[in-house]
Amino acid sequence: MERAGSFPSRRRLLKGTALAALPYALLPHTRAGAQPATVDYPGAEWAQASASNYTASKRPTAYPVNYVIIHVTQATYPDTLSIFQNPQKKVSAHYLVRSADGHVAQCVREHDIAWHAGNWDYNTRSVGIEHEGWVKQPAYFTNALYEESAKLTAAICSRYGIPKDRSHIIGHYEVPGTDHTDPGPNWDWTRYIRLVNFA
Repeated sequence: MERAGSFPSRRRLLKGTALAALPYALLPHTRAGAQPATVDYPGAEWAQASASNYTASKRPTAYPVNYVIIHVTQATYPDTLSIFQNPQKKVSAHYLVRSADGHVAQCVREHDIAWHAGNWDYNTRSVGIEHEGWVKQPAYFTNALYEESAKLTAAICSRYGIPKDRSHIIGHYEVPGTDHTDPGPNWDWTRYIRLVNFA
């Protein structure tokens, strides 16, 4: 223990130097105001959305989870995370999948209600997965994105007993009342559902 007014010990200086040499990504840290959370999907990065952008809940006790809704961001991966963390935006999804490598970030816990579908009933009964990319640019729908997203969807379906079919894994455009078109005509549904079932 150091006394007030004394210099730091050699051991403490060495420890600080060792930490300073580590890459930032390896250091334990959380975003301002965020509490560390155990992710629902192993391997996902925790990237908490603003609490102003989702509704705390106790699903599946409060609401059954019957759907997985597939979205395309129309923005980059980092921009989407920034949108979810901005309390003024009033939007979020449970997960975000990066195009280049299929990396998964969890932004809202599955027991909570993300604001992604534009329909309160569907929000309460679904898990939303955003995919980095643009509806009219199919190059963003990489093999890694399809494969990692399919593994994620398969895990969600298994957890809640959701059938792994097109009636329960739907696009944002299929939500009643929506004006969205994602994931769009370039999304390969046949391939995706096959991957989900083989995951």
